[in-house]
Amino acid sequence: MSRDTLKTLFHPFDTGTLAAPEAGGRVLFLGAEAGYRLPEGFQASIEAVQPFRPLYRALDAARAAVTPEVPGTDYDAALVLCTKHRGLNEDRIAEALTRTRVGGLIVVAGSKEDGIAALRKRIAVFGWGGDGMPKYHGVVFWFARPEEASDAILKLASKPVTVDGFTAAPGMFSHDRIDPGSELLAARFTADLKGHAADFGAGWGYLSVMLAKAAPQLKGIDLFEADHAALAAAKANMAALAPRMPARFYWHDLKAEAIRDHYDLIVMNPPFHEGQASDPGLGIALIRAAAGAVKAGGRLMLVANRGLPYEPVLSEAFRESGEICRNARFKVLFGRR
Repeated sequence: MSRDTLKTLFHPFDTGTLAAPEAGGRVLFLGAEAGYRLPEGFQASIEAVQPFRPLYRALDAARAAVTPEVPGTDYDAALVLCTKHRGLNEDRIAEALTRTRVGGLIVVAGSKEDGIAALRKRIAVFGWGGDGMPKYHGVVFWFARPEEASDAILKLASKPVTVDGFTAAPGMFSHDRIDPGSELLAARFTADLKGHAADFGAGWGYLSVMLAKAAPQLKGIDLFEADHAALAAAKANMAALAPRMPARFYWHDLKAEAIRDHYDLIVMNPPFHEGQASDPGLGIALIRAAAGAVKAGGRLMLVANRGLPYEPVLSEAFRESGEICRNARFKVLFGRR
């Protein structure tokens, strides 16, 4: 998220267009990120919500009052920082409506590239009035929490999606379909896999469930995921679809937080986007983290887009590495310690 969008969100308070919340007030900040500066006179306490572990850690380091899940109700105001995910943005507005008192101010901001103009039009259909302004390559708009909002909450709140028996939700990676890269990797899981396994960047649990089904002799699977909501979905999916496999769940930033245990097998479909920009460095960081967490003789199995340059880092980090298979879009690679 660009710092500009944070500036867009607070711009109406900076200019005096909106009165800054007074001392004693409670403000809910959904999708909060570190780096914002409170405008002069903004004295209400902010309760920040950020489910993505790296952004949560940055807020915590800045000594913000932050939690991965929405706490409490009856807030005097709510701030909503939008992302590129339409369903997630609408769900956060529904959350703001649910948690804010009648008449409380709800302020929403996002970048033009993330579809904030379309979101504003969608909210305008409810006829709540309010106003807005463009600033810093984004748009901010606001309205008062109406007395009756149940219909809007029902329409805006995200609905769980069921895919081949798995449950996911908007905002999670590949929330409405089985990712074809993950499917290619899962097809290479075999019954002779043993020992302790880990799933790095587990998402809503597809690879872990498929690994548990293919290799029931495994002693257990540890799921590491940075998205708090996706990890909760993974826990539910493992319980429903692979109930006999021992599993542990870690809300974890694999790029920055140490891994205490070591594994006979690590599987992953590493992310390669930071916001809207492709960044192979994310996958490279996860490969290096995996290299430090694999036991001697253990293996890493990963899937990646064919064009991503992961082979050199695999060769550098592992005693043996290579390609297992590929198709028109993806390749499955391995590393052995």
